[in-house]
Amino acid sequence: MTGAGTGTDRDDVTEPADEQAPRETPAPAPRKRFRWRSKDFTAEEHEEARQAWRKVKPWDGPMTRGDKFIVVATLAIIALNLASMPFRPFLLASHPIGLAAVTGSLSAVGAGAAFAAIGQGPLWLVIAAGVFGMIKFDWLFWLAGRRWGAKIVEMWAPGDVAQRFVGWVRGAPRWVLGLAVVLSALPGVPAPAVFALAGMGRMRLVPFLVLDAIGAALIAGLVAGLGYGIGQHAVDVVLMIDRYALWITLGLVVVVSVRASMKAQKEQKAKKAASGS
Repeated sequence: MTGAGTGTDRDDVTEPADEQAPRETPAPAPRKRFRWRSKDFTAEEHEEARQAWRKVKPWDGPMTRGDKFIVVATLAIIALNLASMPFRPFLLASHPIGLAAVTGSLSAVGAGAAFAAIGQGPLWLVIAAGVFGMIKFDWLFWLAGRRWGAKIVEMWAPGDVAQRFVGWVRGAPRWVLGLAVVLSALPGVPAPAVFALAGMGRMRLVPFLVLDAIGAALIAGLVAGLGYGIGQHAVDVVLMIDRYALWITLGLVVVVSVRASMKAQKEQKAKKAASGS
């Protein structure tokens, strides 16, 4: 009896397995602030990134040689424009025609015309350099529109106003597209989207380049005429800009850096607020 009682006591003391206290699950490892390697991201994050990339990329299926060429050439153009910005104030007074040919800058066209008015260079060369600089890479956007279609047009027309303009051009008669190419040099017109529309609308390359050159010549001629008419006064302004070019460049660098820093701080605060809620 004593042994039986002892066994009963042991059974009473032992707790069933399902009534045992649950084990604490380990806390998830904190995310790294800077994640550079692929293994720093979860499988869900990789899948979300792949889905976002499928929505953004303008081509269907695997990337071909033609797609790679357009992407690399577009990135090279952007890099060239960014790299030339610090040197533009210096070249505006010393080599305005060369600057107009390389960048298509209308300010360089106006400065070159002002120097032409006092006998430093022919006016026709200023206009020709400006036209060349404005249209030299436009065929690339035409090619992207022909190859990729409507998706790249929407990508290059950010904002509601640009989207409405593109929608109006797409729904208008065929001759309106040619007029839009001529007017693409005007400020505010989403020129890359218009060029892509021309390629998507099966406008041939030679007529596209002719219409594009006409529009660029009208704008460059207008700016050159103003610079030539002002003459010496415009030259004095250009020389003053050249004198303070270093400070202007440093000021632009500071403004860009401050804006980037403020934008990053706003995004970080928004992420913290979203995670806290």
